[in-house]
Amino acid sequence: MEIKNVAMVGLGAIGTVFARHLIKTSESFAVVAGGSRGEKLRQNGQMINGEHIAPNVIDPNDVSWKADLVIFTVKNYQLEQAIKDVKNIVYKDTILLTIINGVSARDRIKAFYPENTVLYGLCKTDAERDKTGGIYCSYEGQIQFGNADNTVISPEVKAVKDVFDKSGIDSEVPQDMMRALWYKFMVNVGVNQLSAVARSGYGGFVKIPELNNALRQVMGEVITLANKMGINITTADANEHITGMADSDPDGMTSMLQDVVSKRKTEVDYFAGTMIELGKKYNVPTPWNDRLYLLIKTIEKLYGAE
Repeated sequence: MEIKNVAMVGLGAIGTVFARHLIKTSESFAVVAGGSRGEKLRQNGQMINGEHIAPNVIDPNDVSWKADLVIFTVKNYQLEQAIKDVKNIVYKDTILLTIINGVSARDRIKAFYPENTVLYGLCKTDAERDKTGGIYCSYEGQIQFGNADNTVISPEVKAVKDVFDKSGIDSEVPQDMMRALWYKFMVNVGVNQLSAVARSGYGGFVKIPELNNALRQVMGEVITLANKMGINITTADANEHITGMADSDPDGMTSMLQDVVSKRKTEVDYFAGTMIELGKKYNVPTPWNDRLYLLIKTIEKLYGAE
């Protein structure tokens, strides 16, 4: 199996980090974007670390081109529209990959494209928009992806890995993808949400005992729920991440804190909201996430996020 045509939907901070590699090495790479967004990308491209990239832009109504691989890098609340936007470039052998935050995106894509291979995925990067509207990152990032169980690597996973290796994107196929996914979810639910409420960079979690303790409590809820669902993450995992935060830029901002500072809609529905929903389903109390949900929704309403 060989992947030639690669498409991405969502050329924001995260998408741009990886698009700049794919645009140089993929036989055919395109970004799917319509309307004013598509026109803006055609005219201006995107800037990252002072480098200009100008990807081919495919309108969602274009039926002349098909993708062998589609990578979703939009925000969670944009996913339903993104799923529809790529409909004309998806055919029966198209592989779909999400590196969107949270634990629900893969299943939402699979529900729309039940006959296609849809892979789980996540990414690690510190990319954010700078004051000029361009993208800045000090860390090139990594993509972890695959099927739920990668004890045996499927042809589709191998084909995607070949694309990333060729492009110079750091990627990994965890044997237990669900553990990797929920580890990242634990971090997002804890660090992202508390940073948004406390308006704190990474340094606050290291220097302020109360914030550090709150982080442990929120992560603990995720661990309890995951274990109830048969997913193996532990308190040791949480401790390891919290200890490692001492090496992070103390002023570095999570994506949700960036959203709040810029008065944008956040992904709270897919962090605390998912925790609350699954907590009810599996009879796991989520009092910390209950409160974080109310607080972040209030913050959004105070600045009129849509």
